[in-house]
Amino acid sequence: MLGAALAAAACGVLAQAAYPCKVVKLVSPYPPGGTTDILARLVAPGMAKELGTTVIVDNKGGASSNIGTEFVSGAPADGCTLLLGNNTGIVINRNLYKLRLDPVTSLAPIVEVASVPLVLYVNAAESAKTFDQLGAAIKAAPGKYSFASGGSGSPQHLMGEMLKLELKADMTHIPYRGQGPALQDVIAGQVPVAFETTTAIASQLGSGSRIRALATTGSVRSKNLPDVPTMKELGHDNFVVENWYGVFAPAKTPPALVERLNRDLVKVLKSPDVAKSLAEMGSRDVAGSVDQFKQFIAKELPYWESLVKRSGAKVD
Repeated sequence: MLGAALAAAACGVLAQAAYPCKVVKLVSPYPPGGTTDILARLVAPGMAKELGTTVIVDNKGGASSNIGTEFVSGAPADGCTLLLGNNTGIVINRNLYKLRLDPVTSLAPIVEVASVPLVLYVNAAESAKTFDQLGAAIKAAPGKYSFASGGSGSPQHLMGEMLKLELKADMTHIPYRGQGPALQDVIAGQVPVAFETTTAIASQLGSGSRIRALATTGSVRSKNLPDVPTMKELGHDNFVVENWYGVFAPAKTPPALVERLNRDLVKVLKSPDVAKSLAEMGSRDVAGSVDQFKQFIAKELPYWESLVKRSGAKVD
């Protein structure tokens, strides 16, 4: 009995062990205001409470998230510097840029935070009311159609390249400095077609809207856009793609510390207020174990590598 009591007490002490950092820097590799930054600021208060420390969101934008991602990759592996990264910085850019550090090997996945499908949409003046009608119009007018994205190498750009491959059609990519300007020019009719996250576009749709959603890239219909079919439903399995976000530590962070961060972050992500905010952003509940996140990333790698090679996509 005494031994069991001592063991239980010891477990309690371990469970209450102070986090090794008084201040945790959670790096967002984008400027303030975007989805990654919003997610970092959403989880930071809960992280601080669970870890018993101060959590500061540090925006290190630039070079399509490479600057902030590399900063965390080269930081001390002590749990004091973490990254809230996304699929662009972790699995896409390695196929487009000559990186000093490969994020896949220089970072340790902790937990997936959010996953949001993309929407294929057109200016409302376009005659196409369905994906098939759009495809027919594009193929009937080689070189006439262009598509917008928030920048070369973004998931939105690469989905446009996938559209070209799927339709075997000629389209021109028009890159912008951010998704906001791209969306505004599709609304204005300057560019006819684009992909965007459900998070950014849902509020722009509805009666009287100047854009029309034709399909989403999720594995299931988006709760934000329940009347819009998925590309998979329409027979295009290559379009089962989502923008995902997760927390990472430098690669040599002790496994026990990574697991502790995972447990605490899962609590944060499943807390009622945070879970509600994520759902309103169009995200599925994706918070799971470290191994689940690692396995997910491993499945993502060949998809993006193949798409970049097949499309010949380049960064400007």
